[in-house]
Amino acid sequence: MIYAGFWKRFAAAWIDYLVIYTVMSIWGVLYAIYVIFPIMVEYDGAYDYVDANIDALILGSLMWLAIAWIYFAVFEASRKQATLGKLAVGIKVTDLHGNRIGFGKASGRYFSKFISATIIGIGYLMAAFTKRKQGLHDMMAGCLVIRQDAATPDSNENREENAVD
Repeated sequence: MIYAGFWKRFAAAWIDYLVIYTVMSIWGVLYAIYVIFPIMVEYDGAYDYVDANIDALILGSLMWLAIAWIYFAVFEASRKQATLGKLAVGIKVTDLHGNRIGFGKASGRYFSKFISATIIGIGYLMAAFTKRKQGLHDMMAGCLVIRQDAATPDSNENREENAVD
């Protein structure tokens, strides 16, 4: 297998961020029009307005989390094994043997990214320095990110050292 290098993964992450940001921006505008603004009009400055807006903001944050989770988990568990960003740069997510991962493993990988980010992004940077180009979240979920042009599962193991991108 040919492991995806750090910079390909970085480019894919930015593309995915732009996709999610676009979707969430559209959703945010609609949410504001149909939820936040009616609350503002209904309470017209009353104390309950603050509580209602806090509830709306919490719901909005949970929606952001849910949309990002579904995006990553569904795409990475799909037949293509990749998000739109990963497809654009020619990489995919597999298990440790090069096979497609399921929705549960893809979900675990997504939520493990919070740990990679929480430790000042070091979990992501690990992908630049580990032998199999795995970030902390990949290790926790038992996943690899490989190039799309990599051969079938468990083949071409002798090409591991060619994982520079």
